[in-house]
Amino acid sequence: MFISVPATSANLGPGFDTLGLAVDLRNEIIIKPSKFLSISTHGEGADNPKIKKNSLFLNIFNENYQRLTKKSDNFRFEFHNRIPISRGLGSSSAVIVAALSAAYTAAGAKYTKREILNQALRYESHPDNITPAVMGGFNVACVENGRVYSKKRRLPDYLKAVVVVPNRTISTAKSRTVLPKMYKKEEAVYSLSRASYMTALFMSESWDLLRIAAKDKLHQSRRMKMMPELFDVQKLALKHGALMSTLSGSGSTFFSLAYEKDAPKIAQSLRSRFPQYRVLILDLDNYGVIAKD
Repeated sequence: MFISVPATSANLGPGFDTLGLAVDLRNEIIIKPSKFLSISTHGEGADNPKIKKNSLFLNIFNENYQRLTKKSDNFRFEFHNRIPISRGLGSSSAVIVAALSAAYTAAGAKYTKREILNQALRYESHPDNITPAVMGGFNVACVENGRVYSKKRRLPDYLKAVVVVPNRTISTAKSRTVLPKMYKKEEAVYSLSRASYMTALFMSESWDLLRIAAKDKLHQSRRMKMMPELFDVQKLALKHGALMSTLSGSGSTFFSLAYEKDAPKIAQSLRSRFPQYRVLILDLDNYGVIAKD
């Protein structure tokens, strides 16, 4: 069996816990029947003893495989990780989606992507990362009565993601502690209006207005203060032609959307200014999770 899941960038500025898209940076897992449990890990996290155990993946896989088959079988798992860990590119969501897809595939069960998405909600209560990880493309999502309701828009090939991956993390749990328990009405309306406008712009492919829609007053600047150089990342990306530039998830990665012709110039300016960080030009992903047996 072969499972592949893309990285994701969530929030996209004002779309807090609601908006997200997929980029073509994938974790891949090869799974084979085996007499004994066997795990090998390559790429991101391969030197981290905690990551090498892949406990989250195995727990979700085993729970769902046993639920579907009423059996406990052993497998060999070969992980090829490309999504940076704890950097705001949906590494945890990728693990959850991959484990569920692997369990259903290994069990020989018929399923839809919508079923995988709703099962993933049991392990990740916010739909902004898990939805594009499953569906691919740009997604707006909400949760009602324990189900994810979402709408997808395919993304064109002439757009690219320019991703800045800092050399240190911002944990999601810690980043949520800097957010206030109450917001001013004006702040909520400001971000709500721009999240709504951004959704309309993506659906209508009105890219040149995204810079206005990407502004936020709920979470982004508060989280960026934990790593102040991210303000310079954002300013530099926008100066050199980014259509929008936002904190990816809770950070520390910064995501910029650009026309293909502008992406190299944006990336070069960021590499020159921040040589200690990884700067990647990535295709956008429209496929989401892929599972083959």
